[in-house]
Amino acid sequence: MSRVVVIGAGVGGLAAAARLASLGHDVTVLEQADTIGGKLATLEHDGFLFDTGPSLVTMPYVFTELFAETGAPLETVLELRRLDVACRYRFADGTELDMPGRIEEIPAALDAALGSGAGAQWSRFLERSERVWDIARGPFLESPIDAAGIATLAANPLSLARVAPWLSLRGFGRQDLADDRLRALLDRYATYTGSDPRRAPSALATVPYAEQAYGSWYVQGGLWRLGAAIADRATELGARIRTGVSVTRILQDGTRVAGVETADGERIAADIVVANADAQTVYGELLRSEGARRAARDHAKLDPSLSGFVLLLALDGLDGATVDHGEQAHHRVLFAEDYDAEFDAVFGVGTQSGSGPKPVERPTIYISAPNDPETVPGPGSAAWFVLVNAPRHDPEHGVDWDAPGLAERYAASLLELMAERGVDVREHVRWMRIRTPADIERDTRSPGGSIYGTASNGARAAFLRPANRQPLEGLYLVGGSAHPGGGLPLVTLSAAIVAQLVGPAEPVHAGVGTRA
Repeated sequence: MSRVVVIGAGVGGLAAAARLASLGHDVTVLEQADTIGGKLATLEHDGFLFDTGPSLVTMPYVFTELFAETGAPLETVLELRRLDVACRYRFADGTELDMPGRIEEIPAALDAALGSGAGAQWSRFLERSERVWDIARGPFLESPIDAAGIATLAANPLSLARVAPWLSLRGFGRQDLADDRLRALLDRYATYTGSDPRRAPSALATVPYAEQAYGSWYVQGGLWRLGAAIADRATELGARIRTGVSVTRILQDGTRVAGVETADGERIAADIVVANADAQTVYGELLRSEGARRAARDHAKLDPSLSGFVLLLALDGLDGATVDHGEQAHHRVLFAEDYDAEFDAVFGVGTQSGSGPKPVERPTIYISAPNDPETVPGPGSAAWFVLVNAPRHDPEHGVDWDAPGLAERYAASLLELMAERGVDVREHVRWMRIRTPADIERDTRSPGGSIYGTASNGARAAFLRPANRQPLEGLYLVGGSAHPGGGLPLVTLSAAIVAQLVGPAEPVHAGVGTRA
């Protein structure tokens, strides 16, 4: 039986703990915060409950497999509810589209909202995206990234032609999408990895395909319950989860890990350390070696992902109020008039960026407005999560989100912009909380508040993410900054990859680690 320490109780760390415990390992999870979940966090106040990170579940089969392979099936502990309308989009010209939650209904909805032929354009794009998905899913998303796997993909001319790695995501989409509104729809999916669609690789076309093929799902009461269910599964299997414990160093014995040291000076011996922390933090702070310093320098050369500026709006008095037409949509996107200007500002590129990254004046606005009585104090109330893309917190070279008054002024401008785009809730705000990239950095120890670690900008970016198995023997990485990337399903897949690499303890406990 190996002694395993998992640093961080985000979803990737919790999933790794559950899988490794099911394989018979002795697992301890150490989390710096007082609560579990990492970026899958919550804020509760005055009867309102907010998910402050992810707001929907995609690729639900990933979680079905996690629970089936560690014990009782997912449906015995948690219910996922499929959304009939995945998202309501408002485009720059004022056109609105309710995107169905089932892929077979999408072409007709596109034709009805955007005009005849729009559905056929998107269908052609999805057909090509599905071929990329079929090529990349097994050898890339569900397997360790190594030279052999890359060589296998590169050696197949047909696979290369279908993936078209020389194209950006936007370039890949332009082959099928003539409607500017469909192009904007595709561009948004680059932000799922914190990237710029003009530089993100064509392989990210798999993101809209996977979302639409497998549907968009919600957990009644809030997505935090998914993290709690994974934590419960880990503890049922014998893992120990300790909160309020900050790891300051990964200990080494020659060329392998020996354990960790905490801020209180406690040393915990381990044969295996799984770091569910940003790779830059691992290399730059937790490891103390020349190799780690070189890795930190190399990692720092990669483009950091974008961050986010968040408003948590506690609304009341909505009974009979008109804040939007028709039935309230669970998710909504109000597109920017100039998407290129938005990415220029966030990443500090292009002629419009001026002196570098800066807050976007008229950004795309994402709203999560669940119709969920378990998250509000009563009828007529709502807990809205509002997000815009934002440059990371970088007082020296970019935006200082702690500058006096900046956050408050920007929040007010976003509420005005929402109203201008047809969603005016200003008279219904009981209270508001603001979370800037600086707050995200403090809460999650993600440098600059970069949500996904590094961006997938450039054809090789996905292959440059830190590998799950590190050169230091016994050290593994999970989470959004490691392979295969950020987002709930991918960080959960990173845990599956690590469990595959570590393998079962000897002997495996009877009845544990088998598929239910």
